[in-house]
Amino acid sequence: MILPLTLALLLPRPALTETLADALVGAYEHSGLLDQNRALLRAADEDVASAQAALKPVLRWAGGLTQNFGSTRSSSRVSSQSTQSLTASINLIGELLLYDFGASQYRIEATKETVLATRQTLLDLEQRVLLRTVAAYMGVVEASDVVELRNNNLRLLTQELRAARDRFDVGEVTNTDVALAEAQLAEARSGLAGAQGALLRAVEEYQNVVGREPSNLSTPSKLPNVGGNLKGAKALAVRTHPSVLAAQHQVAAARLAVSSNEAAMSPRVTLQGSYGLSETFDSKRSNRSGSVGVQAGQTIYQGGALSSAVRRAKAQEDAQRANLHVVSREVVQEVGNAYASLISARAQLESSDRQIRAARAAFEGVREEADLGARTTVDVLDAEQVLLDAESTRVSARANLYIAAYAVLAATGQLTARDLQLPVQLYDVTAYYNLVKDGPAKYSKQGQALDRVLKALQKD
Repeated sequence: MILPLTLALLLPRPALTETLADALVGAYEHSGLLDQNRALLRAADEDVASAQAALKPVLRWAGGLTQNFGSTRSSSRVSSQSTQSLTASINLIGELLLYDFGASQYRIEATKETVLATRQTLLDLEQRVLLRTVAAYMGVVEASDVVELRNNNLRLLTQELRAARDRFDVGEVTNTDVALAEAQLAEARSGLAGAQGALLRAVEEYQNVVGREPSNLSTPSKLPNVGGNLKGAKALAVRTHPSVLAAQHQVAAARLAVSSNEAAMSPRVTLQGSYGLSETFDSKRSNRSGSVGVQAGQTIYQGGALSSAVRRAKAQEDAQRANLHVVSREVVQEVGNAYASLISARAQLESSDRQIRAARAAFEGVREEADLGARTTVDVLDAEQVLLDAESTRVSARANLYIAAYAVLAATGQLTARDLQLPVQLYDVTAYYNLVKDGPAKYSKQGQALDRVLKALQKD
């Protein structure tokens, strides 16, 4: 049993084919850019918890140890009496905001809008990562095919040079024909070296994006369904593209910030309470005291800082509204550009197919005529170069077609792991928010569960 097993392990096995879906899964699961922005989203989630804390009770304690000393002297007596005591005290202080004209609630809603904007930004970055993965995948496929074409061309030119030398030996061609064949072969070697360098660069890009080296990549079997209605695609992008949705939430957050800063100029009403204990050492004296009260206050003048904050918030709201218009126009333009690239790539691919058929027929005809002496070596080499250029053009056009098709999906906001139905565990943007939105205490049950989640994230 050992020998057959050993032989089976030593026998060469066909390499597993890696599909575009495999590459997209790898990029989704190992992208450092996505990990970075997921962490930024969690930081935005914590801003909601911090804002919520303004409406919750604040409880703190303060303690101290005081050494008192001094002396007392009466005017009728010459001697004086020294006094000293050591007193320890501890106080428990509580405070609760009762009413601030909505300033705190506006801040909470603004941070929630910021969280929603950050989620959409993360989704937009996901699209960029996946589109870059498509480009990296097709880049390796294209570069590999070009290297194969160059190798075939090199082998064919080597045969042509050998044939030219044989014909020179029998006097059918001149030394010029041989020199031309040698020059063409040298150019082919240079072209092969350039193609191999391009392949190495494509592999590096793939490894950077996907997180592993490419292995036997295959050309995708079919293009994604992108539709053909440009007007409808533009309308869809304006409604659903993550960049547009993020800009809309940023406008809402800026508007709420204006309301919050305006409300901050109004009075605040708080409930305050305290309980304290003090003990004097070397004495039977002790004191326990407590108080509960409602306080109201308002900042009347602060050097114009409050008014400046309102004006600043209004300016930021104007900026965010302008940004929404800019982003919307850019998204519409991206859709138009993506469709134009797709149409161009399709036309180029169809044209290159026709060009290859014609160039191959011409090359075969010229070579046969050269064998009969009706054509020169230069004619054969020129026909072969035309065929090589046509085949190289087709390889590039095919790669550009797939990249353009997925660029259309990205431009309309549909190039996400969910839309592509990738077999991955989708990142839940609400899970961490639900854990922290209420600001759990560190040693509470929810706080301990949150610590376990954070340790798992740091481990990954």
